[in-house]
Amino acid sequence: MSFTATAHNPLFATAPQASPEDMAAIAQAGFKTVICNRPDFEGGNEQPTIAQIEQAAKAAGLNFIAQPFSGAAMNQQTVEVFAEHVARAEKPILAYCRTGTRCTNVFQAAVALGLLDAQTMNQPE
Repeated sequence: MSFTATAHNPLFATAPQASPEDMAAIAQAGFKTVICNRPDFEGGNEQPTIAQIEQAAKAAGLNFIAQPFSGAAMNQQTVEVFAEHVARAEKPILAYCRTGTRCTNVFQAAVALGLLDAQTMNQPE
């Protein structure tokens, strides 16, 4: 595999910037959904666009959710929307951003606020 993922539980992992070429390996690793938390061109023109990655993800049989935001812009609404995406998405999920930290932080915030169950990745009833 050309990507590196950090598993937070069996249903959710985070990774640094993914490329279109990574999507087949991500699917082969067993992931069903990819969530993008990185805005286009945050890293300059060399960064693959969300559209390019989405196209490759779908070609690899993956579901794709785009929720780009800057780390400094993370707020309650960002966390709530992320929790809804995760709860509704087919699992396991791989979320990526520049380094994986932003995805980890929004995931941990959703769990800490009681918006996601850390084991089932569903919203508590």
